[in-house]
Amino acid sequence: MTGPAPAGTGPVTADRVLLTSAQRTSTTVLLAGAAARRGLDTAVLDTAGPDGPGMVERLAGRPVHWYGGPLAAARIAGPLGLALLEPTDDWLARLPEEFTRRRIELTTLAEAWTLRHPAFVKPPADKSVPPAVYPDGSRLPRTGERIGPDTPVLVSEPVTFAAEYRLFVRDGEVLTGSRYARFGRLDPAPVTAGALAFARRLLAAVGDTLPSAVALDVGPIVDPYDPAEHWAVVEANLPWFAHSYAADPERVLDVVLRAAGPAVELAPADRRFVRTAG
Repeated sequence: MTGPAPAGTGPVTADRVLLTSAQRTSTTVLLAGAAARRGLDTAVLDTAGPDGPGMVERLAGRPVHWYGGPLAAARIAGPLGLALLEPTDDWLARLPEEFTRRRIELTTLAEAWTLRHPAFVKPPADKSVPPAVYPDGSRLPRTGERIGPDTPVLVSEPVTFAAEYRLFVRDGEVLTGSRYARFGRLDPAPVTAGALAFARRLLAAVGDTLPSAVALDVGPIVDPYDPAEHWAVVEANLPWFAHSYAADPERVLDVVLRAAGPAVELAPADRRFVRTAG
């Protein structure tokens, strides 16, 4: 390399690696194939396999990109010099209501335990608390891995999305996308013009509040009292831990390479979005 270039852009060097978790999902397979076609080496972080012990040490010093879960990412980010981008915890709660169509609050699990009405509760990024509509706070978990009174959660009024679309965004542009659900049931299909139009409006208004690479979930909300179609943000996701569904894996890879790559290639504007250890 003659010098670092922003991850996900420009030519790929022969020593660049896409490291994936040992969990073999359809997205992992598709991204590994796309990476190999453009000249990246691929490796699997399988600590139980014969090549697992010492893999991180062997990869240290090479430009590595990651696709996999946040727990494994936390262990390897430091030794491999990774910068993992993620939206801020309060991003969804701070959006104007014209983009959410519902009230959303970032709070703690201890505060959510006091709820006396139905609410949709989820963590901002991980799945420590199962995302669901809970009848009240007494139904929320109180023990478990990474669960405690200070665990951050987003609490919102329940709504019904007629469909949900995942859009992979880089530098404020939707590179590819896919429908992944209809009325809460898995149903992948091509992205629609409506989803793209809403995303463009959203990114034009608040794109600077997001990292340069992100996966956005959006969809139209069903309102029994209003027949008009109202689009809203479902959530913002980590591209390096997001299923691609029917999206173009080549373009998904473009977003993943930017979202989880060498810290030395990090753009200054993305520094505030780097995931901290923990």
